[in-house]
Amino acid sequence: MSSKISKVWARQILDSRGIPTVEAACQLDTGEISVASVPSGTSTGTHEALELRDNDPQNYLGKSVYKAVSNVNEILGPGVWGLDVEDQEKVDKRLIELDGTENKSKYGANAILSVSVVSVKAASLATRQPLYLWINTLAKRVGIKEEVKVPTPVFVMIEGGLHGAGNLDFQEFHIIPASSKKYSESLKIGVEIFLVLGTDLERRGAIHSFGQEGGYAPNLFTNADALEVLYDSIKQTSYQVGRDVFFGLDVAPSVFYKGGEYTIRDKSAPLSDDALLEYYKYVNSQYHLALLEDPFHEDAWDSWKKIFAEMSDQLTIVGDDLLTTNAQRLEKAVSEKACNGILVKPNQAGTVTETLKVIKMARDANWKINTSHRGGETNDWFIADFACGIGSDYAKFGAPSRGERVVKYNRLLSIEAELLQKKQ
Repeated sequence: MSSKISKVWARQILDSRGIPTVEAACQLDTGEISVASVPSGTSTGTHEALELRDNDPQNYLGKSVYKAVSNVNEILGPGVWGLDVEDQEKVDKRLIELDGTENKSKYGANAILSVSVVSVKAASLATRQPLYLWINTLAKRVGIKEEVKVPTPVFVMIEGGLHGAGNLDFQEFHIIPASSKKYSESLKIGVEIFLVLGTDLERRGAIHSFGQEGGYAPNLFTNADALEVLYDSIKQTSYQVGRDVFFGLDVAPSVFYKGGEYTIRDKSAPLSDDALLEYYKYVNSQYHLALLEDPFHEDAWDSWKKIFAEMSDQLTIVGDDLLTTNAQRLEKAVSEKACNGILVKPNQAGTVTETLKVIKMARDANWKINTSHRGGETNDWFIADFACGIGSDYAKFGAPSRGERVVKYNRLLSIEAELLQKKQ
């Protein structure tokens, strides 16, 4: 006898930026209650499912989500009452049908996802198994073959673009431990380099604030400077670039793309798509990137195909704004050979089932999966269990600092410990 959803309700809480978001709770007919909150993006792709905000200047400067909350309380929640909590596909299908729009704009992807995620959490309670194991069951149902594993962390060390302090063009500069390392060792590497980097930036007088995801937002002249400082910091540790750790970039160029050209502080004149590609080749020859995320703007399909043809044998080209965890855009990217990695964000898709189906498509194309947090996060660690449950290659949860990021990295530690115990 599986449990039924007897009640779902929601309220407004704040995310890590102090901006409102939705928290939902789900009660089963057995009395168990689960709670889930949804994150929110800072640099959002135009093809993402729509996050509903009230746009009332009198409330949180227009950022409140009271409409989305009442959509859960009055329509979406009651819409799934009585459903079998273990039938996630049916729960999500009901939510999609109730909304009825292509991009979840009627009731809001934030409202819909809160119900979808809180149902998954409730089912893990009902089935008396860890959340990551239940997610793996759901993944297997859509045909994902991967077993549970703790992914390789992608640490955000330095932030620019919309996440930074008006300091650098590129949005994120990453450190990625070698995938052969145990997660707990990778975490140690990330933290040690992060701490050395902080001291290094202070020594250089590159007055730093912190970006939205806990990374440093230093005062440097160029994007290449950020890589150079990172490289120097790693050299002061016992780790070697190209053996123990690798670099990654999330460029997010929509911020510096104007009138068909890219303006970055590394170059005196604006760059064409081809010139920017040459710049990436130069950066890669110097720093050997493992991941390059969003190298071009989100509709520059020809440039994506070109960089794939010329660089995909050396690194993973990851689509985020290009793909927005969207099945149609992923299908196009696979058939046109535009990238070989996807950044997965459930709130871009709007439901857990749709997210799993996108992952299945990417896996069928032999792509790498990078499961990601958002700029505006909560202390919910659902995404950590999700990353392990789908057997993600990478997990990008920000810097190893700030509570809303660290809670996810710490959750991966406890999952690693549980998995090790099971093996014994």
